[in-house]
Parts: sequence; C-alpha cells; structure tokens
Amino acid sequence: MVGILNKEVNYLAEDSQEKEGLSFKEQILYDLAKEKGTEQPKLVEESNDLQEKLGLGQSALPSAQEEEKATASETDIPKVQKEESGEPEPAPLESPLPTVEQIEAEAAAREEEKEFNTHTTKVPVSYPTNQAVEETKVPKELVQPAVYGTEQDTKKLSRSNRTAQTINTKKRQNKIAGKIVKTVLILLLLGIGLTGFFAYRYVTSALQPVDAKNTKYVTVKIPTGSSTKAIGTVLEKAGLIKNAQIFSYYAKFKNYADFQSGYYNLQKSMSLDTIAKKLQQGGTDTPQDPSMEKLTIPEGYTIDQIAKTIAKLKKNKLSSDTFLKKVQDDNFITQEATKYPNLLGNLAKKESGVKYRLEGYLFPATYNVTDSITAETLIDQMLAAMDKTMSQYYDVLASKNLTVHDVLTIASLVEKEGSTDQDRKNIASVFYNRLNQNMPLQSNIAILYAQGKLGQKTTLAEDAAIDTNIDSPYNVYKNTGLMPGPVDNPSFSAIEATVNPAKTDYLYFVANTETGNVYFANTYEEHEKNVQEHVNSKLTQSSSSN
Repeated sequence: MVGILNKEVNYLAEDSQEKEGLSFKEQILYDLAKEKGTEQPKLVEESNDLQEKLGLGQSALPSAQEEEKATASETDIPKVQKEESGEPEPAPLESPLPTVEQIEAEAAAREEEKEFNTHTTKVPVSYPTNQAVEETKVPKELVQPAVYGTEQDTKKLSRSNRTAQTINTKKRQNKIAGKIVKTVLILLLLGIGLTGFFAYRYVTSALQPVDAKNTKYVTVKIPTGSSTKAIGTVLEKAGLIKNAQIFSYYAKFKNYADFQSGYYNLQKSMSLDTIAKKLQQGGTDTPQDPSMEKLTIPEGYTIDQIAKTIAKLKKNKLSSDTFLKKVQDDNFITQEATKYPNLLGNLAKKESGVKYRLEGYLFPATYNVTDSITAETLIDQMLAAMDKTMSQYYDVLASKNLTVHDVLTIASLVEKEGSTDQDRKNIASVFYNRLNQNMPLQSNIAILYAQGKLGQKTTLAEDAAIDTNIDSPYNVYKNTGLMPGPVDNPSFSAIEATVNPAKTDYLYFVANTETGNVYFANTYEEHEKNVQEHVNSKLTQSSSSN
C-alpha cells in the first residue's frame, strides 16, 4: 500500500515537474489535452512542434526525460521486489515515512491544484486547432461583407447616441432630398419659363408681316365654304403668313368668322390682322392684276379732294392733273353720257355756271388701281358705281317728277349738313318744303363750295360769320331754287334720305358744326331761339373764355 502511494506521489510529482518545465502557453495546451482525454506524449509532440517553430533545440528535453524515467525505474524495481518477497521495507534513514493522513492530504491538495490548473475558462483565448477551425466555419451563403462606420460602430454606441446619430442621418438625408427637390423645381420652372418665353416670341413673330419690305402682290384664291383652318393653310402655302394654326387661333380670338371667298391680291408686307380684315371685305370673281392698289374715295369728297388723293398713288398714267383734265373733257363726258343715259341724261350744261359737270356723279367707294390704269378708266368705274346705286331709284324719281341731277344736287347738301340718317331725312324734308314754297335753301355748304373751302374744318364762329352776299350761282341765300349742280359726291345714305325724306313741316334748321347736333323749327321765331341757344350762346362763352 505504501508502495502504491509512493508511486502515486511520484506520478503527481512528475506531473507537477513536467508542468513546471513548460511555458505558460504549453501549460494551457497540456491542460486542454488532459481535459479532452489525450495522452501526455501528444502534449510533448505539440510542445516539440512549438519548439521547432520557435527554433529551439530538442536534444535537451529528451535526455532529461530519459534520466527521469531511469531514476523512476531504479527506484520502482527494488520496491516491487521487496513487495513480492514479503519482506518489510526498511524505513529510510533520511526522514520518517509520511502518515496516511499526510498522504491523503497531499493527494487532495494535488487534486485541487490539478483541477485549478485544468479549468477551461481561465484565459479567454482561442487556439487554432483543427477541431476549433471546423467548429467556427461559417457557410458561404451566410458570410456578409463587413460594413464600416455604420452597423459595427452603432453597436458600440449607447441608445441615446444611436438615436441622435439616426436623427442626424435623417436630417442629412432630408437636407439632400430637399436640395434635390429644389433643384428639380428650379429646373422645371426655368424650363416652363423658357418655353413660355419662346412660345410668346414665336406667336408674336407669327402675327407680324412675313417680309415688311416686300410690297409685291400675291394672288390667292379662297374657295367657297373654306374653314378658317383651310384659309390659313392657303395663306401659309402662298408665303403670306408664317403659321396657319396661329392664324386659325387668332381669327377665333378676334371673332373673325365672316371670311369671304374669291380672289385676293395680298402682300407679304401685310400683318396677319391686316390680311384677316382684307379677307372679310370680299374677293373678286376673277383674278386681278397683282400690281393692283386700293384707292378709297371717302363719302362727300369733292372732285378737287379726289384729285389730291390720286396724287398719292404715284402712278405713271394716273395723276391728279390727268384726272382733272379728263373730268372736264366734254368729248369724254358725252361719250360717258351715251354709255350711262339714265344717270347722265340730265347733266348740267357748261353754260349754267357749274364748276365740274361730273361733280356729284362719282360714287365714293374703294377702287382697284393697277399700274396701267388711266384717268379715263378710273372715272368710268366711278360713274358705273353711281349708275348701279341709282338704278334702284330711277322709276321712283320719274313718279315724283324728279331728275337724277336734282336728287344728287340736294343729296350733296344733305351729305354735309347732317351726320345721322334721321337728321338727313329731316334736312331733306326742309329743303323740299322750302323749294315748294319758293324759299331760298340758305345752306352754308353751297357758299363754302363756291369759296373753295368745302372739305376744310370749319369752326362755329367761322360758320356763323360766313359771307352770304358773295356773287356766285352757288349762293343759295340770294338765289332761289337749286345750285347749278352738286357740291360734292354724296353717299348712298344721303341719296336714300333725299329720295325718301321725312314728312315734316320744318322750314328751318341750324347745325352746331362742332358737335354735329341739328335743331329744327317750323317758324322763324323758333329758329331764332335755337340759334341763340345753341350757337350764339356758345360763341359768347367761347369769346369770354379767350
């Protein structure tokens, strides 16, 4: 028993000695090996491998181990032999044998030391053993790339810090998003603004003439029943407008819907609005000379005024001089009287003191004038227009025992004395009533014509101070009846009022030349009252203010 205890003591001593000779890392490896049930030689091999890696010599370790084994063998053999022979072992001389309690206490202490040395959680260090590598392997599909500065850093932060970091991150993201939205809105608004600007420029340009310096005429045909869009297409193809669609929109915006069919001579120098208005006047049934211009003769113009208007055309064969010469040409007048007998059958003779025989017979209207037109052609067109206008009254005049010359003479006065249709009918009634009573017409218009002032602006004072004593066949203050002939070329409205006057007893009227108002009276007393109230009082106020 003592021998067994000695062996155990020796074994524990050897174990302790072996551990004492190992380094700290080797002791850990040794403890792990014993815990897993591996034998000591394995630890020695691992120690040797470690020493090889560290470059240490291996000769010293085996020799020390062999000496320890030899010593153990030498001490164990005599002990076995003594046990087998049954002879009691003599007590050692150096020291007394330990008691059983001492041996058990020593064994317990070693066991406690062993358990302490083999505790697996003593040092939290992992070791690159094969088993550990196998246990820590992660499937490839679970391996995720490391994210730096976000999740790993967040784990190290406290909850409040993580919340603050999240809020800051959201603020940065919102700020970036806000900048992006602002940039997009700015670009969008800029795009809309630029689009609107260029669209406005384009539309404005489309309303302007295609070529402001090009006065050459272009003939176009507008078919009957053409829509506004179709008309725009015709004009665009002819190069007269820039965009048919804009023409259509513009016509709709301006309520231009009464476009007329026919042939038109238009210019590229015309604006879109001018062209639209031309198309509402009506075209011709046949194409006209593209070089044609328009000559407009206003209502109530005299022959002298017409001559001045013609001078502005600057045509080679038509001028104010050629016009005045031809309008007084008796041969030409006789020729025209043959052509228009109903109109010129009662034309005044030259001996009557008439200034122009054709005064009053040239119908005021707009005429087409080409480069090749002559004065003779133009006068013929004007006579033809008057003949067409009067043709509806020829039978009526015959039934009333009136001539065309009488009607046009009275109508020329009505044209200048009144401004509204009703005033003109009343004025015509006054003239007929005075003629029927053999009273002078007493019209200042005839005096102004005799003086060569008709057509000029006359103030109220000038009209009141007119010389009624001049020696002239046109002085209808001194002479009874009609003048030798018309004093201007009356409009259709004046002719209609003269042919169909109002039925009144008026014998007098006075007109305010500045306002155009006309005041009528049956008696001279009423007339004087109107003159005092509507003329003289105004003159007094005017003179006092000056």
